[in-house]
Amino acid sequence: MNLWPRYLILILLLLFTAPAAVWAQSEDNIDANPPEYYAKASVLDIELLDDESANGYMMEEQLVKVEVLEGKYSGQVLLARNSISGSAGVDIVVDKGDKVIIYISESIAAEGQKAEIAEVYVVEKVRTGAHKILLGLFMGLLILIGGIQGVKALVGLGFTGLGVFLILLPALAQGYSPTLVTLPVLIAVTLLTMLVVAGFSHKSLAATLGTAGGLLAAGLLAVVVGGDLASLQGLGSEEERMLLYIENVQLDTRGILFAGILLGALGAIMDVAMSVASAVEEVKKANPDLSSAQLTRAGMQVGRDVMGTMANTLILAYAGGALPFLLLYVSYQAPAVYWLNTEYITSEILRAIAGSIGLVISVPITASLAGFLSRKSIS
Repeated sequence: MNLWPRYLILILLLLFTAPAAVWAQSEDNIDANPPEYYAKASVLDIELLDDESANGYMMEEQLVKVEVLEGKYSGQVLLARNSISGSAGVDIVVDKGDKVIIYISESIAAEGQKAEIAEVYVVEKVRTGAHKILLGLFMGLLILIGGIQGVKALVGLGFTGLGVFLILLPALAQGYSPTLVTLPVLIAVTLLTMLVVAGFSHKSLAATLGTAGGLLAAGLLAVVVGGDLASLQGLGSEEERMLLYIENVQLDTRGILFAGILLGALGAIMDVAMSVASAVEEVKKANPDLSSAQLTRAGMQVGRDVMGTMANTLILAYAGGALPFLLLYVSYQAPAVYWLNTEYITSEILRAIAGSIGLVISVPITASLAGFLSRKSIS
């Protein structure tokens, strides 16, 4: 396929030039060295201050002696305040030896004078150690069991991370159209991932186009149903509503909801498309005399088997994310006519169903393309 090098060049240009274009859009929104910092610290000692009463609730104030482990104040011992109200999930309970995240704010210094520390607070516990263990276990098992394909999978995962964190998120944060940004980025990530996993082949081309077709179907369904029929605003959760208060930028919360649907469905759709394309290629190797129609039927059969389990994967994943809310509604015996029509639950249903439909649509697209391209390569 002579067009593959051209496609690759276009995608690489997109990945490397888009971040520069996004970050250079406006310099007005970038603060120059604000006098506040977040840093890791180790708890050395804890002193209990007097209890206070606020709005009828008892507040316990702690003075936590910490040693800063990184950043500007690395090695210094500071006193950080930590408020305990007895509210589970809000309080940060610390002990000696714990690693915590502290917030440090500085007073505004006059010209030529050194800024001084104004306030220090404990804001969170350090949990990146658990992240590293999980990530190391995942990477180790992937390489141990998958071998070279496991290494390729990690490279593809790296492309996905770069696409999301270096292009998609900065673009959305600056108010770009979520739909116009998300689709090209996800298709580019798909192509690069397929190239890494399957190389320059008809299999990777069929899987990429099948994934793109499934994404387009999921996106179209999300826009039509979520916008016109369900009247979703993308404000079903507290985090989504907080986006309205970001200064100096107008975010399209409905578009961000649709972008999240595409992002959540991408992995499952890629999985199905690659499974179908790989099956068609293996069948062709086993029997090179099969026609395009026969190869397509073989791919469809594999796709039917895979789509059942992958649809369950998507729906169960979103149901798991909404489990606390569902349990809350059940515990308070809220009528189904109410909670089924809340924006949050409707958004989760739309995520699961739109992603599953995109997954199903990708099967015939991939099977047809893989069958056609396989026969073409034989010719």
